[in-house]
Amino acid sequence: MASRREKRAASNPESANILFRRANQCRLALLVLACAVCLAAWLWPRGQVSTVPDVASPPVVTPSSSSSIAPLPRSPEQPEVAVDEAWVIQAGDTLSGIFSQRNIDVATMNAVLAADQELLALDVLKPGNTLYFEQAPTSGELLSLSLNVHPGKTIHYRRLPDGSFEFAEEIKPSRWQQDVFSAQIRGSFYASASQTGLTDGEILQAQRILEERVNFQRDIHKNDLFEIVLSREMVDAGATGQTRIEAIRLQGAKLAQSAFLHSDGNYYNGNGESLSRAFLRRPTQRNYRVSSPFNLRRLHPVTKRIAPHHGVDFAMPVGTPVLSTGDGVVSRIGNHPYAGRYIEIEHPGHFKTRYLHLSQVQVERGQRVSRGERIALSGNTGRSTGPHLHFELHVNNRPVDPLTAYIPTATHIPANEMPVFRNRVAALMAVMDNSEQLAASMEPNVHGAGG
Repeated sequence: MASRREKRAASNPESANILFRRANQCRLALLVLACAVCLAAWLWPRGQVSTVPDVASPPVVTPSSSSSIAPLPRSPEQPEVAVDEAWVIQAGDTLSGIFSQRNIDVATMNAVLAADQELLALDVLKPGNTLYFEQAPTSGELLSLSLNVHPGKTIHYRRLPDGSFEFAEEIKPSRWQQDVFSAQIRGSFYASASQTGLTDGEILQAQRILEERVNFQRDIHKNDLFEIVLSREMVDAGATGQTRIEAIRLQGAKLAQSAFLHSDGNYYNGNGESLSRAFLRRPTQRNYRVSSPFNLRRLHPVTKRIAPHHGVDFAMPVGTPVLSTGDGVVSRIGNHPYAGRYIEIEHPGHFKTRYLHLSQVQVERGQRVSRGERIALSGNTGRSTGPHLHFELHVNNRPVDPLTAYIPTATHIPANEMPVFRNRVAALMAVMDNSEQLAASMEPNVHGAGG
């Protein structure tokens, strides 16, 4: 059956021609469009990246300091990025309390203390020091701990694969800046010295240097003059807080005393005579066997790792009397989980001794002791392989071998060292003479001498 359009076309030839032309135009338009699509596909650049993400391979993000794109999640095989945080020590802080607040377990703290046995740096935390914690962000595991003792010294404790820790000391290059503090006595020596800017510790050190020659209560009179040459340790970041007295001179109608620091760390008068008694080499009455010598590359008998041994171990029965090897003041008494009971003594000059693994302490902190005085009984406390005494000698805050170190064991500087000592005395006297001339016309009586 024919459609109406076909019937109209059959009855009207003109209408049939119009329909035929329109059909041809549509076919031509479709042909042109198809050709255009084919040409565009042929001309499209080869290797063009699709704008549709490939779910099989995620896009690569190039890190950039200005990029705000969040990093992709890490796979379990990739190590976590450690989180570093600082903790400034405040009065009353304890290591156990700090570790607890940071959710670090006791076992980890003990592992750090085991590494700290040779240093005992963490046993007494000082306000103002800073601890730096490096912890894994997910587990909170302690990866490393750093103690900033002062701007020139940082101690690092690093976790080893077996969970133990090792330590390393970072000592920055330093220089010593010399100053002269001088004044006439107005009242007491302490009050006059304090007005020049010297700290209590520095004044006490000066008194200890000359205490066997000068009674600071009876021998110091009004208008007597004192001069102290003091050096402060400096690094690029500023003062470390470490100081040393290079020379002292006291002058008056009935007073003439001086002290000069020699290269052995002891103080002598201008003639090279020692101002304090010589040191003992050993802290015992008898010569006990050395069971473990001073060795910075020692194989630790318990951990079996290479670790510094900052002292000498003497094998001796528990309860053997332990003697102070020199005159000094007890500066620390502690009970360390690995060092055991211990005593630290500061001596005139730049000497410090330590006595570890004691069974009994027989002195108190702040007590003055003399060379050869009994201070404790040896023991086997802390981590120890047997009864023994661990003895350390530090010169200028660095451990040395107490059996071989160059220390004052005589009452006079050896003859072959006197020429160098006399030159040093002459240089220091010139510095003090210059300060004395300036002191007559300047107030306050403190003058930098360069250095």
